[in-house]
Amino acid sequence: MEELTKVKSLIETKLGEIGYELYSLKYISKTKTLEIVVDRVEPINLDDITTVSNEISSILDAHDFTDDSYTLDVSSLGVEKPIDINKLQLYVGKYVNVHLSDPFKGLNTIEGNLTFVDDSKVTIVYKNKTRDVVCDINKKDIDKARLAIKF
Repeated sequence: MEELTKVKSLIETKLGEIGYELYSLKYISKTKTLEIVVDRVEPINLDDITTVSNEISSILDAHDFTDDSYTLDVSSLGVEKPIDINKLQLYVGKYVNVHLSDPFKGLNTIEGNLTFVDDSKVTIVYKNKTRDVVCDINKKDIDKARLAIKF
């Protein structure tokens, strides 16, 4: 679907203009659904999804990529979205969950407030019962990171 590649490029450009990033775009021919997942550093709410859907609909109306009718499904990555390790600095001050390849004090997973990030080190403050523990982690030891919900 060469036309879908063109539409994807137009959508990426438009999303960039309005402060979003295209995380994924796929057309599922079996259900005739165009699934689009968007992202940005700030939380995305339902009004944001409506805005993005309207912008994307305008592009799709002007540039049909298929002769079939289809459903447009626009969503975000959700509240516990994955974080690109190279973009951790954008999430300083947020509550995160990181999985480590080299455990910190026996912990493979740490969940807490991200307080500092540089090229080689990440600092997270997490709770151990009632006390705050500050841990400095080598950035290269982080396998995965995501936002987390604090209970």
